[in-house]
Amino acid sequence: MELSVYSIQGKETGKKVTLSDDVFAIEPNEHVMWLDVKQYLANQRQGTHKSKERWEVARSTRKLIRQKGTGGARHGSYKANIFKGGARVFGPKPRDYSFKLNKKVKSLARKSALASKAKDGVVTVVENFSFDAPKTKQYISVLAAFAAADTKTLLVLPAADNNVFLSARNLPKANVLPADQLTTYALLNADRLIIAEGAVEKIEALLN
Repeated sequence: MELSVYSIQGKETGKKVTLSDDVFAIEPNEHVMWLDVKQYLANQRQGTHKSKERWEVARSTRKLIRQKGTGGARHGSYKANIFKGGARVFGPKPRDYSFKLNKKVKSLARKSALASKAKDGVVTVVENFSFDAPKTKQYISVLAAFAAADTKTLLVLPAADNNVFLSARNLPKANVLPADQLTTYALLNADRLIIAEGAVEKIEALLN
């Protein structure tokens, strides 16, 4: 697949970049993409939720009513879950939600996500650029040049660039990632994928 390279002003530079068919033209595998997104979201969970069990609730343990002869159920403590302020049965406990995925599965998931975006025609390649200082207005002008100012976008850079990252940080629909931190979740969460020219080679090297 061959795409034109654009300047950050949205104009064609006359250069072309060839995207590897092994990455951008495979048949997307929806199941592995689902697995990778599921793992990503599971890893974000803190797992610190906790409710009190009977032994942790601070309430009286006196016998409420006599054992027999009342015509009702037997009760031995206000800590029981049926009483207001009592314990919770089978409540949540702190746990680790993360799980393992094989490297080849994760690699295939990212390839599938990239191929899916290429198939939808929402991939744009721009020449490498940087900012002298963090300027949100300057980053908005870059997005506006590609008619993506109000669209969920993902910009992939060859390496981490703090000025570009800080310029996009305040924009709720903009995301910036270096090529080596690209995730399936970030790819699928974006409606437009903008890749810096130097990042194309790095992505292909990482996934192949």
